[in-house]
Amino acid sequence: MKPVIQLSHVTKRFGKTVALENVSLSVPPGVVCAVLGANGAGKSTAIRLLLGLEHADMGTTEVLGMNSRTHTLEIRGRVGYVADQPPLYDWMTADEIGWFAAGFYPSGYQQEYLRLLQKFDLQSHQKISALSKGMRAKVALSLAMAHRPELLILDEPTSGLDPLVRREFLESMIDVSAEGRTVLLSSHQVSEVERVADMVAILLNGKLLCVESLENLKRTTTEVVLSLPDATTASPAIPGTSLAHVKFGHEHVWMVKELDSNRLLESCRSAGLPEPQFRKPNLEDILLAMLREYRRDSMFTAADGPLIDTSPGL
Repeated sequence: MKPVIQLSHVTKRFGKTVALENVSLSVPPGVVCAVLGANGAGKSTAIRLLLGLEHADMGTTEVLGMNSRTHTLEIRGRVGYVADQPPLYDWMTADEIGWFAAGFYPSGYQQEYLRLLQKFDLQSHQKISALSKGMRAKVALSLAMAHRPELLILDEPTSGLDPLVRREFLESMIDVSAEGRTVLLSSHQVSEVERVADMVAILLNGKLLCVESLENLKRTTTEVVLSLPDATTASPAIPGTSLAHVKFGHEHVWMVKELDSNRLLESCRSAGLPEPQFRKPNLEDILLAMLREYRRDSMFTAADGPLIDTSPGL
């Protein structure tokens, strides 16, 4: 099955700042893929490259089998896109802005747009300028979905929304994927994303550290907590793939995939160390551990040079 989204060894720099470094990502049809990471991780840059709003310095990006650099207009016509702060014409009503957008799409667009407005409990006669941030987000989502795009791209669409609107917004993505369409969702709302995502891609400092189905990531990952006698005692080797390792004085926390817990217990007993504690983490636990390790590494990097750029928008 051909991927809907394909990034192949993509690197993008802004001056001395590396926004993306050798990133490869493949997203199949009919899934909700959540792209997670801190501000400055490269999430928005990846989206802009896919839409042809920026061009990669190295590597290629494809959407629906089309090259983002050479088929920009075709891609934008078949993709729905909602930005963090969607530009809407404030002097129009919700009905008028749908009528205006309908001119760029095939027949049936406005009827579907009005149906979506009704689904989101919006009044079509209301002025855009009079709408709350949550209502504006619903208008933007309705505009993006009314032509029933094969791919819906959402860049931090629920930022600043109240919990109920955020929940409604994200759960509507389940309906989209149920119809065989694809959603690429960049968000900070990890606990909410966990309810709707099929797969996750974790970006930190421009590097793609994890791409996996959410179900498999949670099933195969174990949190290991080990309290050593003092801060100078060497920690044991961890039998498994470590996603993150965070040290708090003499206490160590690992996020480990495919952990061999029996082997670790035996290693601790042989070395005269306390028994480690095991727990099944949720997605937020995993991401926070990775962010903490990234922050620690950034502090070490700062000793030799400037801090890693974390300005929003990259």
